[in-house]
Amino acid sequence: MSMLTPPGMGGKYRITGDKYPRMRRPRRRSKLILAATASVVALGLAGWGTLQLIDVFTGGDRTASAADRKADCPSAKPSAAAKVLPKPAKIKVNVYNATPRGGLAKAAADELKKRGFAIGKVGNADAKYDKKVAGTGMLLGAPAALNGTFPVLGTQLPGAATKTDARRTADVDLIIGTKFKAFSTPKAAAAALTALTKPSPAPSTC
Repeated sequence: MSMLTPPGMGGKYRITGDKYPRMRRPRRRSKLILAATASVVALGLAGWGTLQLIDVFTGGDRTASAADRKADCPSAKPSAAAKVLPKPAKIKVNVYNATPRGGLAKAAADELKKRGFAIGKVGNADAKYDKKVAGTGMLLGAPAALNGTFPVLGTQLPGAATKTDARRTADVDLIIGTKFKAFSTPKAAAAALTALTKPSPAPSTC
């Protein structure tokens, strides 16, 4: 045994000649890597938890700005096409008086003529309707009149009842009821007609 060998040590630690055994330090690199990995994971979890708390207290995507919501909203659908209604000149109106007041049918027919309507027959209502129309009036015509002629003529007499019959002609009857006082003013009737022909906007989905 060499004089350089410490007492009690031998084998690979035996020192021969003039060389000392190389004493290696404990490997700490793996521990450092594990510690660094743990730190990264901990920071990631902390960041994720913070984002979750922000979403809880702020409502997440629901708090997006109006500009963002508008950008995400699908393009608005085009408005429905304007409704095409017949012009007053294309509507032939028969005016009948179902009230006890004389001369009312002629006066009403003259006023409608001034407003551009074509006038047909004028006289007293037959027994089926005479003094039996309790409201302001009744519009009577073919089923096709429901979506065209009736709405236009109705702008002159709001609240008038509508009824269809089996006629095949395009003319309509205006039967004046016991509560009739006057037609709508020309301005109010024109505004109501404009509202009927105005296209309706499509509902928003956002």
